[in-house]
Amino acid sequence: MNTEFSQYDKFFELTPALVCIAGFDGYLKKINPAVQRVLGYSYEELYASPIHEFLYEDDKEMTARVRTELLKDTPLVNFENRYVTKSGVIVWLSWTAQPIEQSKVIFAIAKNITQQKELEAERNTLLTNLTEINKDLRHIGHMTSHDLRSPVNNLLSIYELIDYSKISDRETLELLKLFKISCESLRQKLNVYSKELQEKKSLYVPIEEIELNKIVKDVSKSISTLIKNSEAKVISDFEDLPKIKSNAAYLESIFLNLITNSIKYSKPGTSPVISIASRVVDSKVELTFTDNGLGIDLEKVKGKLFGFQQTFHSHRDSRGIGLYLVYNHVQSLGGSIEVDSQLGEGTTFRITLNTKE
Repeated sequence: MNTEFSQYDKFFELTPALVCIAGFDGYLKKINPAVQRVLGYSYEELYASPIHEFLYEDDKEMTARVRTELLKDTPLVNFENRYVTKSGVIVWLSWTAQPIEQSKVIFAIAKNITQQKELEAERNTLLTNLTEINKDLRHIGHMTSHDLRSPVNNLLSIYELIDYSKISDRETLELLKLFKISCESLRQKLNVYSKELQEKKSLYVPIEEIELNKIVKDVSKSISTLIKNSEAKVISDFEDLPKIKSNAAYLESIFLNLITNSIKYSKPGTSPVISIASRVVDSKVELTFTDNGLGIDLEKVKGKLFGFQQTFHSHRDSRGIGLYLVYNHVQSLGGSIEVDSQLGEGTTFRITLNTKE
């Protein structure tokens, strides 16, 4: 071991960073225990071989170029490269170095950033996967909105061919009317979703003034059969705040999913009652949806309530998508959502949006 730099031993011993003094000849002259500990070689092995022997093969050429510039008295800051430990593990080091021309040595200090690099790699893989999933979902969305339009139009065409003069039963005529309304509503939604997919090239969400009673009316109309069969009551109170500025498609989807959820998870033998209200709280819009249904064990489902395909009751139509959509719509509108619920006592969803204008 070279003893020329023994006066620095105390500093070398104490610092947790990897500190070394290397010669212009490419060999290590002095290292601290952290270097030996991370790389796993003995001191003798580290001093006996040129530094490039410990480098990861793919980084040797790049490191040689940087070293050439360093020897021209160019300081090195946060240079990252990989080394192979004695056990064969690859570690990432981030170097800062300063050449001393007079002594023909380089003072260098490094941080072990292996964990950081692994996290970055995981994040990049995740982002790549999410990008691919997003592309697939957009493709499915386009395909669905396009391919369903033809069958819906076909159903409406069949409806127009029906000879009502041959139908005398009033209930049958009423059902056919509801059938037409449902098909027209479905076609309208497909057109809206198709337009949304075409326009959504950025995070911008178009905003317009919306009459809340109209949203409830449109949603109730689209699920009129479900409301009738379940004997549900939808009670709205928008006296304090009849209109808000928001995104119509998102808001309608929020109302639709929360109302249908309340009906779906109603208590057996009890007609569902859904109360919807709006008000201004601290200059923000607050929408509340309260029902008398089965309720949710919030302690049990902590952190999962708005997850994709998360279900909390054994209902045969449960898909775990409704609340996921509600949560994402609220987030897209720059708002937040809270839940109060107890098993057997119903649920209240409280949505806060940033502006009442």
